[in-house]
Amino acid sequence: MISVILTIVHVVVCLFLIIVILLQSGKAADLAGAFGGMGSQTAFGPRGSATLLSKATTISTVVFMLTSISLSIIATRNAGAGAGSALERHPVKTSAPVIPAPAAPVTPAAPRK
Repeated sequence: MISVILTIVHVVVCLFLIIVILLQSGKAADLAGAFGGMGSQTAFGPRGSATLLSKATTISTVVFMLTSISLSIIATRNAGAGAGSALERHPVKTSAPVIPAPAAPVTPAAPRK
């Protein structure tokens, strides 16, 4: 039950993270970036302090990582509860292979006269 809820939260966070990243402008999106300048020489760089979109990106990234780790832990624990590895569930057949009998030799027909 918990894995279903975590999966739903994970998918929603993935979609939100994609949208938030696509909405952000790049670092060189201003006019100074087009000519290779730094824009302004502030302590925070040319973009200034963190905007709402960058804070949302950070929070959704942390939630994405936590749900990813949680889902992997749950999947590992559930895999250990199974009937062993794939090789143990599907044993190799030990019987000898059946070799078909050779076909009777074909004798060429006598040529017609």
